[in-house]
Amino acid sequence: MKIHEYQAKEIFARYGIPVPEGQMVTEVGDVKRFFEEKGGPVVVKAQIHAGGRGKGGGVKFSPTVEVAEQAAKDIMGMTLVTHQTGPEGKLVQRLLVEKAANIETEMYLGFVMDRETSRVAIIASTEGGVEIEKVAAETPEKIIKIWIDPAVGLMPFQAREVCFKLGLEGTAFKGGVKMLQNLYRMFTEEDASMAEINPMIVTKEGEAMALDAKVNFDDNAGFRQKHHAELRDISEEDPLEVEASKFDLNYIKLDGKVGCMVNGAGLAMATMDLIKQCGSEPANFLDVGGSASAEGVENAFRILMSDKDVKCVLINIFGGIVRCDKVANGVVEAIRNIGNVEVPIVVRLEGTNAKEGLEIINNSGLNFHTAQGFADAAKKAADLAEGRGGA
Repeated sequence: MKIHEYQAKEIFARYGIPVPEGQMVTEVGDVKRFFEEKGGPVVVKAQIHAGGRGKGGGVKFSPTVEVAEQAAKDIMGMTLVTHQTGPEGKLVQRLLVEKAANIETEMYLGFVMDRETSRVAIIASTEGGVEIEKVAAETPEKIIKIWIDPAVGLMPFQAREVCFKLGLEGTAFKGGVKMLQNLYRMFTEEDASMAEINPMIVTKEGEAMALDAKVNFDDNAGFRQKHHAELRDISEEDPLEVEASKFDLNYIKLDGKVGCMVNGAGLAMATMDLIKQCGSEPANFLDVGGSASAEGVENAFRILMSDKDVKCVLINIFGGIVRCDKVANGVVEAIRNIGNVEVPIVVRLEGTNAKEGLEIINNSGLNFHTAQGFADAAKKAADLAEGRGGA
């Protein structure tokens, strides 16, 4: 789950990580009031779930109250396009206004999960305020990486090593060490999957501070982090993904043409790969789960049909715990309830009650394309989606 910058900074502050004094606002007039109460200059920042806001015109330095008010008018309500939003952009519905910092130097600091080592990795760099991916690609020697043993946590010497390599000295060094320790504590206690400060700055007064904040939470830890639910902003999420979450479906919207309904994450990923090999692109990742009910399958199919980019649906089920006849009943019922389904549907059923499931499909009177095997199903779906016929 992603959260906004202002929410991340509120969490940072609770964990003793220095952040600029600021306030989230939804009205332009609140920016003027903040400036008059706190003094300036200030920075007005668009709040969306995407990076690159500055390049897109969503972050503006404002030395006077008049400039701040105009910046708020310009940013609030704009469709902000960045390299992370895609060409459609995101609508700005809230702002963060905060006191401008007296910046001496900018750095990058982040904590991420390293799946290969099953450890939390510290990623740091002296190059802050820019895309860390670009730094890693063009000047990899400027990337600092340290892995944390989960049995002992972040050791003080590791925090000092990072700060030493960042070139921090004196008060900034002490503040940087403390920031690293507090950020790791926040990362683990809040079940984060990523915590990024870009830029982490040292002010002219020698204070280490988080000038920006990006935090993602592990959705699988929601059962013990129930307070995270109040931080969710569904207006920033894909509507189909929001709808799928209501039915506990693992759904991720993609940009292709073949809508996929699969049981099991591994099979779903393999299905997506094979569709690409057959010359098309998957429109989604959708895992209906190992114990999908007919009702769950119907809800999944409705979501697939709500995606206007889908030109063909591939239903790829390997029956184990879930029975193929259950899935077949759910699909047939969904099509009859939705009515007027115009896209072709390719069905591959294997495993438990596959024979019974295919009989339900073939006797439904609906226009299904059945497949013999995984490769045949993927090729038929790709051909139909791309208008190549032959299925």
